[in-house]
Amino acid sequence: MTLDAVAWDALRLSLWVALWATFIAVPLALWMAWILARRDFWGKSLLNALVHLPLVLPPVVTGYILLVLFSPNAPAGAALGAIGLTLAFKWTGAVLAAIVMGFPLMVRAMRLAIEAVDPKLEQAAATLGASRIGIFFRVTLPLITPGILAGAVMGFAKAMGEFGATITFVANIPGQTQTLPIAIWTALQIPGGEGAAAAMALLSCAVALGAVFLSEFLARRVAARIAGTA
Repeated sequence: MTLDAVAWDALRLSLWVALWATFIAVPLALWMAWILARRDFWGKSLLNALVHLPLVLPPVVTGYILLVLFSPNAPAGAALGAIGLTLAFKWTGAVLAAIVMGFPLMVRAMRLAIEAVDPKLEQAAATLGASRIGIFFRVTLPLITPGILAGAVMGFAKAMGEFGATITFVANIPGQTQTLPIAIWTALQIPGGEGAAAAMALLSCAVALGAVFLSEFLARRVAARIAGTA
């Protein structure tokens, strides 16, 4: 079992897409996690359901929704095209698909970390005259950093393994939108391609296992920090 140039191109594209998706999604996921963890408002349950909807929808349905919303002929797609940003059938669309599919996992991990912080610590900082921004950066952020990292790792791993929404939204274009999972699927459609598919599958498993082990390590760090043993 060997990896050819197509497999390495797919791996590089997957890493590129996953890194961009993680970089963009982390601050958005942290903001959403903070809202869901610390704010009470009308429609909160609906917002929470919408955030987690990609987890229960078939990925192909999510990809189809993205295609409808961001195709060149759709209002949103045309508006982005006017500023030179095309998503459908481009690697940038693969980034968006990865963000959408990994966002619920990131929000969940970060929300749990935020909810685990004792509000009395923040209240004590407030009584000492600290501003809300100061409290967040000096008190809350250090405590939830492992949770943020865990969410980022989970989002990265999801982006690396995303298939259904990606192939529906950006198709299967070698060198442009063919990520590693799509390359594996493509190899399986070719007679005699089982060896290449197996090699890429092993590579994908190695990346996924590394992400899971890192996520578990960070999760233990969160628990240890909260328990005061870190």
